[in-house]
Amino acid sequence: MLQTFAILLVFQSVGEVISYALHLPVPGPVLGMILLFGWLVFDDRLLPIIQGTTSELLKHLSLLFVPAGVGIMVHASRIEGEWFPILIALVVSTWLAIATTAVVTRMLMRKPAGPAPQAASVADNSGEQA
Repeated sequence: MLQTFAILLVFQSVGEVISYALHLPVPGPVLGMILLFGWLVFDDRLLPIIQGTTSELLKHLSLLFVPAGVGIMVHASRIEGEWFPILIALVVSTWLAIATTAVVTRMLMRKPAGPAPQAASVADNSGEQA
């Protein structure tokens, strides 16, 4: 468990350094997550080490929303003053997410027009006919 937290902290720290050094508008932890994902895609030796602890963390993911809820309460007066642009942004982004999901799902669910020819049978048939 301690090793997993150390790995996650290293990736988060590297993300913070990159974000700070390059003056990126992306938070360091997000860059760290992207770096960890890339690392696991190309080299999955870390997966058995972090899998158990990260699964337990995901079971308690709802606790990570508490700081966001506190932030909303702290900035309630600002949200009250700017509720209309926030509402428009939420509605538009939700509709865009739904539309994008529908388009991607439709593209992935397309079936081929006919059966795909098998390479072995095509080679065998061409050899017999000649």
